[in-house]
Amino acid sequence: MKKHFFSNASKSKGVIGVFVAAALLAACSPQPEAELEVAAPAANPRSVQAHLEFLASDLLEGRDTGSRGHEISSHYIAAQFQVMGLQEAGTDGYYQRVSFRSARLSDNEPTFTVDTESGTHELQYRKHFTTGANTAEELSEVSAGLVFVGYGLVSETFGINDYEGVDVENKIVIAVSGGTQGLPSEEAAHLGAQKQKQAVERGAVGFITLHTPEREAVRPFERAVLFGAGPRMRWLDKDGNAHGEDNQLKGSAYVDYRAAEPMFAGAEYTLEDVFAALEAGERPPSFALNATAHMSRESIFEEIDSPNVIGMIEGSDPELKNEYVIYTAHSDHIGLARDFTTSSKINNGALDNAAGVAVMLETARMYAEQAAAGNPPRRSILFAAVTAEEKGLLGADYFAHNPTVPIESIVANVNLDMPVLLYPFADIVAFGADHSNLGEIVARAAGKHDIALSPDPMPEQAIFTRSDHYTLVRQGIPAVFLMTGFTSQDEDEDGGEVWGRFFAENYHRPGDDLKTLTEQYGGIRYDFGALFTDINFQIGMEIANADEAPYWLPESYFGKIFAADSSVRD
Repeated sequence: MKKHFFSNASKSKGVIGVFVAAALLAACSPQPEAELEVAAPAANPRSVQAHLEFLASDLLEGRDTGSRGHEISSHYIAAQFQVMGLQEAGTDGYYQRVSFRSARLSDNEPTFTVDTESGTHELQYRKHFTTGANTAEELSEVSAGLVFVGYGLVSETFGINDYEGVDVENKIVIAVSGGTQGLPSEEAAHLGAQKQKQAVERGAVGFITLHTPEREAVRPFERAVLFGAGPRMRWLDKDGNAHGEDNQLKGSAYVDYRAAEPMFAGAEYTLEDVFAALEAGERPPSFALNATAHMSRESIFEEIDSPNVIGMIEGSDPELKNEYVIYTAHSDHIGLARDFTTSSKINNGALDNAAGVAVMLETARMYAEQAAAGNPPRRSILFAAVTAEEKGLLGADYFAHNPTVPIESIVANVNLDMPVLLYPFADIVAFGADHSNLGEIVARAAGKHDIALSPDPMPEQAIFTRSDHYTLVRQGIPAVFLMTGFTSQDEDEDGGEVWGRFFAENYHRPGDDLKTLTEQYGGIRYDFGALFTDINFQIGMEIANADEAPYWLPESYFGKIFAADSSVRD
């Protein structure tokens, strides 16, 4: 287990010095007592700035999950909650510590051979195939017959079943990438992520994804090899099992189509037939292959411990206080840079996601101020700084499966991840707004500040399925993920162009730091960070004070498949 700067979560109660001093600096400007009694709280740009600048400092070295820097950031957040007077809502004070297993491939290269009537064919690692570590077991081996299952998709809603007519029990399945063309992007992203799950449910013991000529034109196989073998991480359950890693799948690989022809030798259809169907826009047939594959890989494990940090404002209504609105923002980033092509080696993550945490902390202060003035929300409010988002939404997923309040009592989630505060935005985007009545609430909250709610400007990215809120959506909880819109109040500035430039040049790079953002964009707009916070606060207050809890819209795909009263399960 890695050593941390502070190894005991309970020490957060004694964190003073820099943490408490920073907390006091982040507090709002003093106001006359009489004004506090009548005025609604307002976000303070200096508070947002103080939080963001600390969390994005070089001291924290990019806040990688399990690192000393992330421990410091977590203690800072817990200290802020303590100064504000939030109730502890973790499993150990403000903390909910999570155990993770990180796995990487050993120096013994994975092996992959195929037996056919013509003999044994050996595929070379990193030339013909790539694979990743297995977090379920250190040595994974499998020998089984092969079955081609087309795209490997199943959906009652969209009338798709690529497993129809084939038996994959104790077989290794081969599927081509894609298959969701023509479907709504968010639904398509969800279905694409379920491919291995569909194979497991039908008894498969291995899963091979086949690289295609079409995919080669977009992302060459060599690039997949470059990024495909990095470490993998899963959270561990109480029995020490890696959640989300099914031990039934003993073999996994991504295979270049130029090495796949022996697998299809003597089968009902040739590999050329499959690619012809793909090129014609048709779903390829599924069929058994006359080949057996033998796959092995060896993984090396490392245990990592990292916290979610959770505080609470208790509601005032005798009944509704047992329901919760939860704000989430991930506190981790990606740590030190792996390449040294830039002058800095630290991925500071100023906007991703020090900005989101800063907004959440200032939102929490506003709720605390409101409660201190005798006007707390009717429902209780949770604030969760979650870890390991960059590793696959893992900290949030752990909370979703191990909530510190009853999961059925959480009525809504507002997620904050990478607000691009580089221009005076005139609109906001709420991913997920079309799936529940939260969209109406967001529109009203933004409207109070003369900010418009715009539709998703890049639906092809399926962003609704790509941040922490999605782990709660999968538990049936309506959620929205807030982002600055693409319209600037400055007529001479294109907000979408600024957003796109940041994503292309700074996202997940050392350039997402205070110095570079100042040099390239004129600096972070903390005044609009405060505006974003004001809107964020208004959203939660309306949810918390409404007589009725948020609800899924009847036409929502995610409401149908995840809501508790749904009979549909894609």
